[in-house]
Amino acid sequence: MVAAIILAAGASTRMGRPKALLADPDGRPFVARLARTFVEAGVRDVVVVTGRDHAVVADALVADRLPVRVVVVNNPDPSRGQLSSLWVGLDAASEPTVEAVLVTLVDVPMVSPSTVRAVVAAWRGSHAPIVRPAVGDRHGHPVLFDRAVFDELRRTPLGEGAKALLRAHADRVVNVPVDDEGCLVDVDTPADYEAMKRGRLR
Repeated sequence: MVAAIILAAGASTRMGRPKALLADPDGRPFVARLARTFVEAGVRDVVVVTGRDHAVVADALVADRLPVRVVVVNNPDPSRGQLSSLWVGLDAASEPTVEAVLVTLVDVPMVSPSTVRAVVAAWRGSHAPIVRPAVGDRHGHPVLFDRAVFDELRRTPLGEGAKALLRAHADRVVNVPVDDEGCLVDVDTPADYEAMKRGRLR
């Protein structure tokens, strides 16, 4: 089984308001859009990791009436870095039946279900330790981690982050070519958000 982990514990300091609750072009909160994207792609086990905005993010997911139950867990100290949130998500998705996790940032809401399906299919065909979508030479989200590297992820120093694992396995990472600019669109600032709303994906 493949589970999805949506990292939504950041302080959103550059945005000035919780990015998880920003409305997509259809008016749906980013966090709910991503959860629905995973479900549409066939991934029905979804974990959302929150920070200080835990209650409002959880309420937004309930209000969206998703077709599956989303597990919402809180990182008590997200200031330790993004990897600390990934650890919290891994703990919530640690059932023995979970063979891999798809990890994405709530900042990247426009990825398509077809991209998620392509990443999962590439992993099923290769069982590579890490699989990610790529548009040309740019790498996007979600990033899939095989269970074989879960313990290594947990041992990675917080200061280095998950990119250290990507570097360690660089020769075994599978990049899946996709035609989906949405997997690259990182909405970090108000300018990024306005560009996304105008359809200028970047």
